[in-house]
Amino acid sequence: MSRIKVIQEHEAEGRLKEIYDQLTQSRGKLAEVHKIQSLRPESIVKHMDLYMEIMFSKSELSRARREMIAVVVSAANLCEYCQTHHGSALNHYWKDEQKVQQLRNNFKELDLSEEDLALCEYAKQVTLNPGKAESTDVTEILKSKGFSDSAILDATLVVAYFNFVNRMVLSLGVGLEADEGQGYKY
Repeated sequence: MSRIKVIQEHEAEGRLKEIYDQLTQSRGKLAEVHKIQSLRPESIVKHMDLYMEIMFSKSELSRARREMIAVVVSAANLCEYCQTHHGSALNHYWKDEQKVQQLRNNFKELDLSEEDLALCEYAKQVTLNPGKAESTDVTEILKSKGFSDSAILDATLVVAYFNFVNRMVLSLGVGLEADEGQGYKY
């Protein structure tokens, strides 16, 4: 249950209604993480622009790897909302619900490639200990596995984005949609 006022779809007017209608048309349904921003409609638009750029633009990191990072960050932050949504998206690629669940529980116990394990370690480290990145080159593990600076930037953008969203979801009490599991269109 949200901790601030949320304007529901049936109450929306003007620009907010336009945004809600656009999201419903393009994605198939409206996410609670967007409705929590209903008091600032343009933030929903900017949020979606940022999300699409980070998660869907051309990158050396596959979509699956970006979803994997999203799940690791969300697990480290104990954000059930994002773990559920992005675990479902990751399972679209992995096609192994148990493996996705294990990623959420303890990725170190999974049989991941060295590169994927390095991405998971990086995501968790930057999420839980961001201050250490100032004194220690946390990118070294990724460089040693052959990731380019561009790929490291993309991984860092995913980590930063999900830390932002996790904090919004957790602090404002965003709950899962009643029909979760049906997925979104992109």
